[in-house]
Amino acid sequence: GPCTDCSCSSGKEPTKDPSHTKKKENGERLLVPKIFFGTRTHKQIAQITRELKRTVYSSVPMTILSSRDYTCIHPVVSNSAGNRNEMCVELLEGKQGKSCAYYHSVHKLSEHHALQAAHGLSQAWDIEDLVSLGRKLRACAYFGARELMVGADIVFCPYNYLLDPQIRESMDINLKGQVVILDEAHNIEDSARECVSYSVTESQLRAAREELDFMVTNNIRQKDHTPLRAVCCSLL
Repeated sequence: GPCTDCSCSSGKEPTKDPSHTKKKENGERLLVPKIFFGTRTHKQIAQITRELKRTVYSSVPMTILSSRDYTCIHPVVSNSAGNRNEMCVELLEGKQGKSCAYYHSVHKLSEHHALQAAHGLSQAWDIEDLVSLGRKLRACAYFGARELMVGADIVFCPYNYLLDPQIRESMDINLKGQVVILDEAHNIEDSARECVSYSVTESQLRAAREELDFMVTNNIRQKDHTPLRAVCCSLL
């Protein structure tokens, strides 16, 4: 039979509480956990959100965490073949005397009801919907998705956002006391290895060795560069 602890039993819309707390009978505040739903690829997130639309929870506050490669709408950065993360950081720090107007408008995407009203998203949405809305409002979809995480009941993201401690820290993801669902969890081992692995080509190693040779030959911090050169030589 239907459960008695949530809105589905009454047929009413789920209540939206940005603080994710609700009062118990004795007046204390009870923390309501978020659901972090990890998938292997961004394409699988699109499939999951389509399924979410078919449930009674299709209108719950949600967000999708994704990289700048999928969500950046800055005309220069998004069309660049370089490192978009670095370019974004440089814009935010104003290193070139320029800033990102899209980032400063991120508040336009920061409320779920605003997201629905502006784009007609009364149900679960996908990354493409958020990016389309970001372009319409001239607001950053990447940081908008992060802002939406504050009031979201469910957060969709690739595995590495949950497994990699550096990404968790940079995205302000705290999994303590939360619900974590891993889709196709047999892929977790490979994803975990990727989080602590780094790929380098032979040509990159040779270029690094040449630079380190120059450093050592010219007596530039020899005690630091000599062991690094030895590592490059051993790998080659």
